[in-house]
Amino acid sequence: MSAARAGAGTGTLLRFALRRDRVRLPVWALLGALLVAVQTSASQSTYDTPESLVTYRATVGSNAASIALSGPPVGLDTVAGTVAFEMATPLALVAVLMVMFTVVRHTRADEEAGRTELVRSARVGRHAPLFAATGTAGAASVALGAAVTTGAVSTGLPAGGAVLLGASVAGTGLVFTGVTAVLAQVSGGARGVYGLVGAVLGLAVVLRAVGDVEGNGLSWASPIGWAQATHPWSDDRWWPLLVCLAAVGALVLTARQLVDHRDLGAGLVAPGPARATAPRSLRSPLGLAWRLHRGALLGWAVGVSLLGAVYGLLAESVETLLADNPEAAQFLPDGSPGGLVDAYLSVTVTVNALLATAYGVSAAIRARTEEAAGRAEPVLATATGRMGWLGSHVLVALAGTALLLVLIGLATGAARATATGDAAELSRLAGAALGYAPAVWLVTGVAVALAGVLPAAATAAAWSAFGLVAVLTVFGDSFDLPAWLVELSPLARTPAMPTEPWSTPPVLVLAVVAAALITVGLVGFRRRDLTTA
Repeated sequence: MSAARAGAGTGTLLRFALRRDRVRLPVWALLGALLVAVQTSASQSTYDTPESLVTYRATVGSNAASIALSGPPVGLDTVAGTVAFEMATPLALVAVLMVMFTVVRHTRADEEAGRTELVRSARVGRHAPLFAATGTAGAASVALGAAVTTGAVSTGLPAGGAVLLGASVAGTGLVFTGVTAVLAQVSGGARGVYGLVGAVLGLAVVLRAVGDVEGNGLSWASPIGWAQATHPWSDDRWWPLLVCLAAVGALVLTARQLVDHRDLGAGLVAPGPARATAPRSLRSPLGLAWRLHRGALLGWAVGVSLLGAVYGLLAESVETLLADNPEAAQFLPDGSPGGLVDAYLSVTVTVNALLATAYGVSAAIRARTEEAAGRAEPVLATATGRMGWLGSHVLVALAGTALLLVLIGLATGAARATATGDAAELSRLAGAALGYAPAVWLVTGVAVALAGVLPAAATAAAWSAFGLVAVLTVFGDSFDLPAWLVELSPLARTPAMPTEPWSTPPVLVLAVVAAALITVGLVGFRRRDLTTA
């Protein structure tokens, strides 16, 4: 097949994809602009004197947690530089999530729904859906970059650096457009693509974090590191974006080649043949739920364990950074490196608890996905009751989040124990992480309640609730939000061990609210009509 025939219909599909996403993509762009505008306003009011900037630079420049989470501490002598430092990673995550959902929506999701087969029956080439999807995601990346630039300029930041910041965000989006396009040819389904892209994103974040904290150049192995190497409002380097452009070109060409080596609706990695008879473990709703969730849970477990171990190893860099920057000690709460190490560990455990929360929402929504796809109906046509079916999914979700929290604490504690020789770090950090379980279950309970009472809006509303919790938890202090607003996040209500002492009352309240939400979801699911395919 010639290249022209293989790409026939790309323009029509591209216009159709842009029309389908005419609401979704502007919302992503608006989110990027809003994040920058809010951060800029907060930084302008917080760091309004040279002394406050000196304090910020001394504190952040010696804090491995900040460097690991935000990137290289450059340009912190200006308000614009602090905005670039604070927002580089969040904006990169927004870009990655936007293009991942866009490419999958117009490739593997359409194939699973049978729409691609219908479209391909017309005069549409084999490569046209891929080109249309990547073109849509690429246009969305550019639009997000333009929105970020507009948000920065409109709040008073210099235009040159604002354009570079927007271009770096667009560059990250373009690279992950190519990454998603390639992985969409590998996996046999949309959920598998999400998992693979998430793994690549996690690896990119870890490589960038280790490279920036250790200063060993490992950041250049990460696409996120390429974008952050532009240093807006500081060095103003444009050349790292050439690496992004070269990478996206190579990735899209690779995806185009891979399309020719797989069947429509299948991935390059074909699933193995199914067993002729079901094992005994599948003869109960709980066994079926565990079978459906175990693959995703394994992936999350590996990811958070690696991330926890990396964060634990980086704790040693806190003392090293203090040795290189002794004047920063005056800004520590108790003047000791140990206090800053505990503060660092507290932040990293909270961030990882946020990841466990994301798994909890994903696992709870899986039940709704099974129902919408029509796979719950035949199961519920047997002797299996609704409460037992949904309750099994909920039980796996709750147990899975608790397992992830324990693994986060054990991995971080093992790294610390190895470095310090103190085996007590294992139990100390495992307890600190497990303390977030009621807060994580509360957010999971919101997803369960939505799936039971408002099934049509459950997925969007549950992820919106998680996004709100993430923003309040991560950006509450940066945006200088009111304390009452930040405390709407259940994670903010949890004692931030090991820097804060344990307190039972707030955790008990979170557990009671979580139980109430789950009960609402179970009762609502039992009383409403089932969605049928």
